[in-house]
Amino acid sequence: MNPLAIIKKYYDVDSEAYKILVKHSRDVADKALSIAKTHPEMNLDAAFIDEAAMLHDIGIFLCDAPEIDCHGENAYIRHGYLGAELMRKEGYPRHALVCERHTGAGISLKMIEECDLPIPRKDFMPISPEEQIICFADKFFSKTHLSKEKSISKIQNSLSKYGDDSVLRFNNWRKLFLVQ
Repeated sequence: MNPLAIIKKYYDVDSEAYKILVKHSRDVADKALSIAKTHPEMNLDAAFIDEAAMLHDIGIFLCDAPEIDCHGENAYIRHGYLGAELMRKEGYPRHALVCERHTGAGISLKMIEECDLPIPRKDFMPISPEEQIICFADKFFSKTHLSKEKSISKIQNSLSKYGDDSVLRFNNWRKLFLVQ
């Protein structure tokens, strides 16, 4: 599987959206792979981590986020499950799970209902270790400040807007994945 070939099906390679997506995704993939290398005991699928991290945000072009050159009709929070639909159409159901489960520190059904989020009513929580590592690595990079890694405190502050559970999940991953 070639993630860039799939991305090129949906993005103009000369567009700012393509450049942002590929740079952000490469940073996330590199961080996720770095974490995976420090945990050989987990028997992680490094090839899958690299591919899925490169494709985790493929659905952003379908959303209204002009600051990253995305001019779709959907709210940005929908990019995960919309990207998952694309990946299923491409024949990659495992990669689709990463797309739909990477937003925030995962989105629970409870959070969707309490906040009346415009996404399907189901849990979007990362389950496999690979999904969790990609979700965790993604928190360190934004698409508006490319290549600048966020601090732990900045990530925690950002996640706190979505409740204590998100921060707790991130902190648990931090203890699990980062070599102290």
